[in-house]
Amino acid sequence: MPSHTPARRARAHRLATPSGAATVCASLAAVLLVLVVVRWSPLMALDRSVARALHRRAVAEPGVVHANRILTDWVWDPWTMRALVAVAVAVLWWRGARLLAGWVAMTSVLSTVLQQGLKSAVGRPRPRWPDPVDTAHYAAFPSGHALTATVSCGLLLWLLHRYGASRPVRRAALAVAVVSVLGVGFTRLYLGVHWPSDVVGGWLLGAALTGFSAAAFERYGRHGEATLSRRP
Repeated sequence: MPSHTPARRARAHRLATPSGAATVCASLAAVLLVLVVVRWSPLMALDRSVARALHRRAVAEPGVVHANRILTDWVWDPWTMRALVAVAVAVLWWRGARLLAGWVAMTSVLSTVLQQGLKSAVGRPRPRWPDPVDTAHYAAFPSGHALTATVSCGLLLWLLHRYGASRPVRRAALAVAVVSVLGVGFTRLYLGVHWPSDVVGGWLLGAALTGFSAAAFERYGRHGEATLSRRP
């Protein structure tokens, strides 16, 4: 048993890296995607059960519905998330980190392309209710709100870590990010416009994309960044 301890520690260390965590998330997202496409009965039943329970509560709580609509349509809307990333990109560009600015911007754009492409390919219908409390259009899987919030918050946390933000700032930002990512997922479920697996798929895909992007930049982008900084 002791001889296996270093190997286990090495595996745990790899999983704790951005690329390792991204690989796990991407693998889970791929499995979930397959289950959604083949309409695996246990998953479909769980989706319907959770969605119905939340919808019954939403119909009986119009005040809570209103609060959730404000959060999902304004505070955690994908365009709000993208605007935060755009501000970060502008600051990076102004500071001269233009390669990193472009990298972050392209990651954000890629997240939109990924979610729209999968929505079109999977074509999963959204929940339909005789008494809806909110409406949404286009296909359901994956949740664009969940994916965009995960990518945007993940990129901003990575930038704070990369530029040496103080521990209190990073902890506060992490708390806000966790609340935002989990919160936006809940709003989509509570308002009855997504199935639970749509939201989980958005989280997993967003985490995978952010992790791979950060790992790739740290591995390949440093040289290009240094080259650009030496140019007159």
